[in-house]
Amino acid sequence: MPRLGVVIASTREGRVGAPVADWFLGRARTHAGFEVEVVDLKAVNLPVLSEPNHPRLKKYTQETTRAWSATVESLDAFVLVTPEYNHSASPALVNALDHLYFEWNYKPAGLVTYGGISGGLRAAQMTKLMLTAFKIVPMVEAVTIPFVTKHVADGVFTPDDAHDKSAKVMLDELVRWTGALRALRS
Repeated sequence: MPRLGVVIASTREGRVGAPVADWFLGRARTHAGFEVEVVDLKAVNLPVLSEPNHPRLKKYTQETTRAWSATVESLDAFVLVTPEYNHSASPALVNALDHLYFEWNYKPAGLVTYGGISGGLRAAQMTKLMLTAFKIVPMVEAVTIPFVTKHVADGVFTPDDAHDKSAKVMLDELVRWTGALRALRS
């Protein structure tokens, strides 16, 4: 069964990314198209990119980078649960992407974005541009959560029907693309 990494891209104290990811993890496990693993960038705790060699060389000198490389290498697809910061992507996500190169290649990624009125759509657009530079195939299907704080109470995200339906459609598409891209990774 393909392995899906659900990446929590916010590292701030009091983040709503964790409750959103908890909800999505439940949907992904119910979907049953993947073996699901949570990847919390706060726990990964990567330093700001400080490797002396370009990621394309895979000559990692730091244990955090070697561990990150092994994690990403072991996964077949990703869902990035990410906020929008200043009309852009989470700095922790950008840093996590930039640490590696080949480990990302030919894998699909879905986006669960959240924020204010835009629901993270501007962050999604910025992130999709980056993803293609790593030969990651971003899904058109996505989950967008505007006014996310209205859906979080006592550390629990409560979705509406559109969120649940979007999650299923995105997961269905991720399964298709994961299978199709497998040949390029072998």
